[in-house]
Amino acid sequence: MKNIYVVTHTESIHHVQGLAGGWYDTSLTENGRNQARKIAVALFSEIGEQNIPIYSSDLKRCAETAEAFAEVFNSTVILDRNLREISWGDADGKNREWINKNVTPEPTDGNRLDHQLFRNSESRRDAGTRIQSSINQIVNMPDKNIIIVTHGFVLTFVIMAWLRIPVENMDYCRFITRPGGVTLLHEDDLFQNRFVMYINKQDYLQN
Repeated sequence: MKNIYVVTHTESIHHVQGLAGGWYDTSLTENGRNQARKIAVALFSEIGEQNIPIYSSDLKRCAETAEAFAEVFNSTVILDRNLREISWGDADGKNREWINKNVTPEPTDGNRLDHQLFRNSESRRDAGTRIQSSINQIVNMPDKNIIIVTHGFVLTFVIMAWLRIPVENMDYCRFITRPGGVTLLHEDDLFQNRFVMYINKQDYLQN
């Protein structure tokens, strides 16, 4: 049996500033730090196991969320650049007005997989390939309970990689999550079936 708890980082400075995230590297707000600890305490009460591995994007907003979990779980954080948000290229750190003026909409009948929404941005293929590489490595670890801290947009690729969907088929799917949302991925012992138990659970923030 394996349970992977995927946590979307909590409130970050770029959220309250109304700026695109991507690789724009901002810290958590004070509210975000409080949210991270609240989720960590609730999950520890549910899992009841210390020293479980915590994998995290190396961007500040994820690393700081993961550190709150490490304190509660008495664990260490393993930073992984491949778990970063998709890079929006020139749009990283830009406001909505700039984005609306400079976005290149995805084609309706073309190659969405390699499309770049902004200059120098990653494509879905780019993000899916690196996420798949990390998820395959994490899944092969012997630990039965694992926490991954990552970002909202690439959560979709984490789920698809978990379900062993080829990168070539990652061109349309999208799962929506909010800051502090928790997604549970489960694999059973008998058949090694992979389940998505829930997506974007936010009850932990309400406790």
